[in-house]
Amino acid sequence: MTTPTDRITPDQLRTLFLFEALDADQLAWLAEHGRVEQRAGGTVVYAEGEAATCFFVLLRGAVSLSRRVHGDELEISRTDQRGVYGGATQAYLEDQSEKLYRNTLRAIVDSEFFVLPAETFAEAVRSWFPMAMHLLEGLFVGMRDSQTIIGERERLLALGSLSAGLTHELNNPAAAAVRATSVLRDRVAGMRHKLAMIADGRLDGTRLHGLVELQEEAVARVATAPKLTPMAASDAEDVVTDWLDEHDVSGAWDLAPTLVAGGADVDWLERVTACVGPADLEAAVRWLTYTVETELLMREIGDAVTRISGLVGAAKQYSQLDRAPFQVVDVHDLLDATLVMFKAKMPAGVKLVKEYDRELPPVPAYAAELNQVWTNLIDNALGAMGEKGTLTVRTSRDGDLLTVDVADTGPGISPDVRPRIFEPFFTTKPVGAGTGLGLDISYRIVVHKHHGDIRVESEPGSTTFRVLLPLTAEQPHPGGESA
Repeated sequence: MTTPTDRITPDQLRTLFLFEALDADQLAWLAEHGRVEQRAGGTVVYAEGEAATCFFVLLRGAVSLSRRVHGDELEISRTDQRGVYGGATQAYLEDQSEKLYRNTLRAIVDSEFFVLPAETFAEAVRSWFPMAMHLLEGLFVGMRDSQTIIGERERLLALGSLSAGLTHELNNPAAAAVRATSVLRDRVAGMRHKLAMIADGRLDGTRLHGLVELQEEAVARVATAPKLTPMAASDAEDVVTDWLDEHDVSGAWDLAPTLVAGGADVDWLERVTACVGPADLEAAVRWLTYTVETELLMREIGDAVTRISGLVGAAKQYSQLDRAPFQVVDVHDLLDATLVMFKAKMPAGVKLVKEYDRELPPVPAYAAELNQVWTNLIDNALGAMGEKGTLTVRTSRDGDLLTVDVADTGPGISPDVRPRIFEPFFTTKPVGAGTGLGLDISYRIVVHKHHGDIRVESEPGSTTFRVLLPLTAEQPHPGGESA
């Protein structure tokens, strides 16, 4: 409830620390244009998100200041100090298209306020303090622009680092595919040559058909060949080599590894002998070995291409270039895509542990920006651990919230530093090694754009950043605060 009272006098205004340096004419102007209002204890003076229409100065009573975090009111401070102020504190900035209250002010007990309309407060600041006005506006706009530019720079640096790792990851399967294709071309040529030797009239139709059936069986064996340990493979190769030597097949040591890799054994080779006879055995074995090797090479090419496709898919999932900005997503897909991008950057001594709750439903989110959050948190975790440690990525449910934990086994965050880690431009990294915006960007993406929360627990040997996201939410307003 708002209760107007008599207007305040210039002398009464002078007792407030905010106005004590003003001259008589200025105080008289404020007294004329302002008003005194009373608010009952327990009532809201102004609410976060509403149009910022007034500037409030506490004359008597006590107030609390709060911010909204994932639907809950989080009290920031409470005070009974006379002269504290709030409300339309940035009304003097002309470049803000939408002026909203950035917090909620409540009267704890019956309180009294000096109230100025926002436009009146803005007029006073602009006309009475033009130099200070220019300085404040320059600082505000400059800080905002700098933060935007450096934030974009940090995103580009992170993307560049991850892209370099992705290029390295793509190069390995691509090189394997090129190599396998080159070898395959030679083997196919050799198989054609051996087929001509076999089919030059020395084999009748029945034996030739039998050999083709053995070829088909060889292909099937490749698909079902068991994965042998190095010791078991060596023993099997020795057995096959001995059999080939006994049957006067030259180059047995070269043929045996391929035959064993394709699942061939002595029993199968005996069937080849029975089919073609001793005279054509070597040509038949070599032809069938070419068949096995070509199948193995094609599988290698297939695996390499599948790997490339998977990496490209992960990159698309990470960038979200072909998808709507706001969508319903499986957070595990986003986490996996980000981890794929980090694979080349992750030291060999760091163990990755994924503990996913696959029962979690999809969530409405700005997917690309959540990937930026995962990137910042994972990059910080890897930086904290150095060359050795355990990176744990965990998902779970906490009531109507989905939680994502990124934990590391680094040295932890100092208690002196912890209260400042979400401040813009604050960093513990050496000069030039970090902008200090990673966690600030992450906080604004999670809290302001997704109405969630981000928390940290840390002690020596264990640090966990927890992101909480609403499982259901309305699409944020397009004009909302940008992260």
